[in-house]
Amino acid sequence: MPEGQDQRALLWATAAFAGGMLLHVDRQPTWVSAAALVLVVWRLAAARGRVPLPGVVARTLLAAAVVIAVLVRFRTLNGLPAGTALLALMAGLKLLETHRRRDRFVLVGAGLFLLLAACLDRQSLVRAPLYLGEAWLACAALAVIASARLPGRAAVVLAARTLLLALPLAVLLFLFFPRLAGSFWAVPRGDEAVTGLSDTMSPGGIGKLSTSYDVAFRARFEGELPPNEERYWRGPVLHYFDGATWSRGAGGWRTRAALEFAGRPYRYRVALEPSRLHWWFALDTPAQSPDPGVALTRDYELLAARPVSDPISFEALSYTATRGAGPLTAWERLENTALPRGRNPRTLELARDLRARAASDAAVVTATLGFLRNGGFVYSLEPERLGTEQVDDFLFRTRTGFCGHYASAFVVLMRAAGVPARVVTGYLGGEWNPSGGYLMVRQADAHAWAEVWLEGRGWTRVDPTAVVEPERLQRGALELLPEAMAATTRLLRATPWLVHLLQRWDAANAWWNDRVVRFDYAAQIDVLERLGIRSPDARTVGWAFVLVLLGWLGLIAWHLGRSMRPRRPDAVARAYALLCRKLSRTGLVRAPHQGRSPTRRRCAPHAPRSRRARTRCSRNTRSCATACRSPPRARATSGSSRAPCGGCGWRGADRMSLRPIPTWPPSDGARLEGEQASGLKRTLKSRSGVYR
Repeated sequence: MPEGQDQRALLWATAAFAGGMLLHVDRQPTWVSAAALVLVVWRLAAARGRVPLPGVVARTLLAAAVVIAVLVRFRTLNGLPAGTALLALMAGLKLLETHRRRDRFVLVGAGLFLLLAACLDRQSLVRAPLYLGEAWLACAALAVIASARLPGRAAVVLAARTLLLALPLAVLLFLFFPRLAGSFWAVPRGDEAVTGLSDTMSPGGIGKLSTSYDVAFRARFEGELPPNEERYWRGPVLHYFDGATWSRGAGGWRTRAALEFAGRPYRYRVALEPSRLHWWFALDTPAQSPDPGVALTRDYELLAARPVSDPISFEALSYTATRGAGPLTAWERLENTALPRGRNPRTLELARDLRARAASDAAVVTATLGFLRNGGFVYSLEPERLGTEQVDDFLFRTRTGFCGHYASAFVVLMRAAGVPARVVTGYLGGEWNPSGGYLMVRQADAHAWAEVWLEGRGWTRVDPTAVVEPERLQRGALELLPEAMAATTRLLRATPWLVHLLQRWDAANAWWNDRVVRFDYAAQIDVLERLGIRSPDARTVGWAFVLVLLGWLGLIAWHLGRSMRPRRPDAVARAYALLCRKLSRTGLVRAPHQGRSPTRRRCAPHAPRSRRARTRCSRNTRSCATACRSPPRARATSGSSRAPCGGCGWRGADRMSLRPIPTWPPSDGARLEGEQASGLKRTLKSRSGVYR
């Protein structure tokens, strides 16, 4: 391969690899991307002769250093983050020894594997064009490497046509390829930052999520929405307090307390965003588990066996009003009244005072809420830092806090007064999206409230934050305190048309996640039912996949057979072939390498009487060939793709191929008109002695 073409193919292969690497630049460590960039620049500089390439020993040492660096950074070579980093760096080292065509194919293959890793990592709608662009670039690079003389523009067009031809098959395989139970593409993921609630809470800890504009989940209801004051989305329930932090503790395996559901049931569908946590958030009190792999705990939490590492959707039935159907056991009363010894003495003294003035547990709750309402407390997302005795410091000094402060202090007061209580964390509210018809709950809607046990009523929700800031039940935290938002978030929320545009974009993302990312076996069965197949099962899905694949292979075979069929020769070639067949009957067989002139010289001694006709035939045929080779502008135009040739007047001459008579000499400017064209036809079709 010439040097210029070799460098051109190398450049395309490098571009395909670099495109795959760029898909991970925001997830991989900075040093991985920087090292890959250095290797790319090194190879391109070496291709121009500016720097030498490393030898075998140097490349071996670099490969060993890369493996050790990845192992030290990720603690493993397995999993998606570590495997992607190792693949990117090793492919960069492969670039330093890329000399032959096979090496360039390997480099493009590494770019495609990086594309696959990106698809496994994130499937959001905004990244779909990036994935398509990388696939397009890789296909174009393959075309250039396979045919070095192919122009770059032609390679891009060829790659686009190939992808478009493959698109119908990709859609059909997406619909009918059998979906296995579980996560077919499950791969170990490294430790990544978690955005969302956890199973522990320190007073004010939820405030870290208060300015996050990320979507936690979306909920689409059947029928009317629940009122704003009932939109409590249940998450981890916390029982144990060590003086600074609340946690779930043990006992999640215990039997659930029997409940009597009251009020209106709400049916809805929740679409969870990845959080790497185990909780599925449901409205207040779910009636049952929505999935076999999700447990409905004793506290009516939905706890999954696997973390939510991919978008998940589920249907649920919930009630916002319940009543305990049985008494509180002695163990549960002890668990939910326990407090650490020697901590927060002023809070304990206040609780004893409230208890002395109250005749019942419900009266203690009312008195405590009155204390919070009239005690000069302020709702804020940026409270002061608390001291060692956090509850005392909050109730008697700062008096400024977020929902976590109020829920924690209220439950401590309840327990100190002998009332069983616990902290519940989750989300409150939700933003209505009219474009998609669903509630959008953001991380900024994270909330904490309390539940107290009252005789005859069971566990009852009490939200002390609503006493201090009643507007929190009707509005989100970001709406109450806009100064706590980032500048970009404030700008977005202050511009109505931007808010509307973001809602439309979120609706498009929700559709993408529901219809594409979450397309599973149940969705396949639904598609088959819509096609009229009654009671489809896994076998039906398998047969549909086989039929689709066989149909596509048959279509490809038909297309290939049609494209390989030889074209019909033009009029001049057909007339010349007829002449050769007539000559062969007299024993004058034209050899495959012979053109018109040698054939005429061979025929001359055998047919002297027809010399004049032969001369006329040669002259007219040569002129016709020259006219048919003339550019399109010299031909007559009639508005038809099969317009008559300007030289000979025969239809179909615009597609003439004179390959059977390559030796005919051109005659500049010669054209056939009227009589000459007719004379040529008569001469070629005559039955003179030469043709007999």
